[in-house]
Formats: sequence, structure tokens, C-alpha cells
Amino acid sequence: MCTVPISMDGEERMRTIRQVLVGVVVVLLAAGVAQAGDFEWMKDFNIQAQADPSGFKARLAARFKIGDVQITTVLSNVEKPADAYMVFRLGEMSGQPTDRVTERYRSSKGQGWGNLAKSLGIKPGSKEFHALKRGHDLDGGGSGKGKGKGKGKGKGRDKD
Repeated sequence: MCTVPISMDGEERMRTIRQVLVGVVVVLLAAGVAQAGDFEWMKDFNIQAQADPSGFKARLAARFKIGDVQITTVLSNVEKPADAYMVFRLGEMSGQPTDRVTERYRSSKGQGWGNLAKSLGIKPGSKEFHALKRGHDLDGGGSGKGKGKGKGKGKGRDKD
């Protein structure tokens, strides 16, 4: 809890309170931006999926070895195509059935993919978690160039 010294006059007290509030707002905004950047690849992924819905469904079917009914069911229960991909991927990674992952997605809406993954037993910082942050793996379409803070030396990687 933040306290303001009693010896301050009214104007000083207001200035201090204003500075504290500005600091809190800056921290909250920075946290939101950092979280959004973790899964930034999803924006482009959604654009591509919406441009070719039947191709997207075919890629999901091939990647996860599932049928059209299951794909259609998940797509009807999420907001965007990338969300459907994440439901299938999190189910695969966690060993949870798709309907359970979809339930968790719906009940934890707005809490972020990291929290959802964690609730399914995927540990933050794990290899699996970093793979989620880097991008999708539909027929090699993911960039694989996330903003993770891994300790790898980059050997064997292409230079940009």
C-alpha cells in the first residue's frame, strides 16, 4: 500500500499521488504490450486463414489428423481461426481432449494463452511453451522466429 507523508502540503500530496498513478498505468500498459507480443504471429495467421477458409480447414485436418466435424465444432466455439489452432495444439501438447480445452478457453477468456496453457499443465518457460509463442506449425507455415529469450547460440540458423 502506498502512503503519503502527512507533512506534505495539499499540492505536494496531489503531485505525489499523480506520479504514483501514472507509474501504475505505465506498468499495466507495459505488461499488456509484452503479453500481446508473445503471440503476435496469430494476427497474420488469422488473415491467412480467413482468406482461404477451406484451405485452412484442410491444413488443420492434415496436421492434427482430425475430421471436418471436429474442426467445424471448434471453429464455432472460438472467436478466430488462430484460436481454433491453439485449442487443437494445446490439446495435443497437454494430452487433454479438445472439448476440455475448448471449455477452458471459454471460461478463461481474456486471461491470455499463457494462462490457458499453464492451466492445462504446460509450464511457462518449457520447450513446449516457447514453441507456442514462436508460431504455428501447419505445413511449415510458422515463422519460428518468436521473440523468446532462449539461451541458444543460433548455430545453424539462417541470418536475416
